[in-house]
Amino acid sequence: MRANIIGLAAAAALLSAPALAQTPITETANVAVGPSDALASNLVGLDVNNAANEDVGEIEDLVLDSSMNAKGLVLSVGGFLGMGDRYVVVPPNAVKVTFDGSAKEWKGTSTLTREQLKAMPEFKYEGKFDD
Repeated sequence: MRANIIGLAAAAALLSAPALAQTPITETANVAVGPSDALASNLVGLDVNNAANEDVGEIEDLVLDSSMNAKGLVLSVGGFLGMGDRYVVVPPNAVKVTFDGSAKEWKGTSTLTREQLKAMPEFKYEGKFDD
């Protein structure tokens, strides 16, 4: 899990550096982290439940486009105790992430069912995504 976060941070650092042919950014902008925002480290490893509070998967990774915008979430689905699971990619808005202040924990919920997730194409960590 930490390797994914470190890899994500390294990729972000490489992609954010200006290429030789690019004009470097001269202005800096402060980024405000708001009370409803979440960090990648809060998401990776987070269990995702459906409306019936059944566990339907776990967030394994984030998919970012070339502009570093969230494009998808890689979910581990269909397994039992880490065995026999497979990966699928869902749009970021398919999982609602909230922080329960009284329990002091992050929660992931989705309207997707186990059957819908099972029917999705499998994502494989291959090629440039292979560790």
